[in-house]
Amino acid sequence: MLTKKLLSFFLFTIFSCQISTASADDYTDIQALVDQSTILMKSFGDDPEMTWFQHNIQYAKAVFIVPQMLKAGFFIGGSGGSGVLLSRDMKTNIWSYPVFYSMGAVSFGLQIGGEASEIVLMVMTDKGMDSMLSTSFKLGADVTVAAGPLGQGAKAATADILAFARSKGAFLGVSIEGAIVNPRDKWNAAYYKQKVSPADIIIGNTTHNPQADALRTTMAEQSKLKTTKVSY
Repeated sequence: MLTKKLLSFFLFTIFSCQISTASADDYTDIQALVDQSTILMKSFGDDPEMTWFQHNIQYAKAVFIVPQMLKAGFFIGGSGGSGVLLSRDMKTNIWSYPVFYSMGAVSFGLQIGGEASEIVLMVMTDKGMDSMLSTSFKLGADVTVAAGPLGQGAKAATADILAFARSKGAFLGVSIEGAIVNPRDKWNAAYYKQKVSPADIIIGNTTHNPQADALRTTMAEQSKLKTTKVSY
C-alpha cells in the first residue's frame, strides 16, 4: 500500500509539473514549441538514421511534431507532451500554419525508468488526417500506427500514421499506441489571436502568424521531391 502511494505521488509530481508548464497560456511558451519543432525537423533531416523519413516525408499528408514527450513509471507509467501539426498541399508543397495539440497516455506492464523522447508522426492517409481534425482520437484504436524509420513491412505500408522517435534515457515497454491526441484550443486561439478550430487553420487557411514561417520553410525544404524512394 505504501509503495502504491509513493508511486502515485511520484507520477503525480512529475506530470503535474510537465502539464502545468505546457498548459500555461503564455505566448512565449507557445512560440518556443514552434521554434523547438523547427530545430527538431532540421535535425531529423540531417540524421543518417532517418533516411527513410527523409525520402518519404514528401508523401505525407501532414506531420505532427512533439519536441519533448516525457515518460516515467514503475510498472504503471504515464506520458505527456505538446506538439504541432502542419499539413501539406500535395500539389504545391506549401505547408499550413501549425495547429497545437497535446498527446498523453497511461500505460501498464513492464516499464521501469524515465525517458524524454522526440517524436514525429507522419500522417499518410485521409483517415489519419480526419482524425487529426477531430476533437480527440486514440492512436492504435481510432487510427492504425506503425513504427519507423524502416517501418514494419506490410503494417507500415498500410498504416494511417507512421511514428518516428529518438529517445534519451532508459525505458522498457515504450509505445505511443494508446496515446490520446487532443487539440489545444487555448493555445491555437492565443497564437492566432482568435478562436479557431484545427480545420480553420489546416483547411480554411484563414489564420496566419509569420513567426511560424521558419517552421513552414523547413518543412518545405525537407519534403522537396527526391528521386529515390526508400521502400518499406
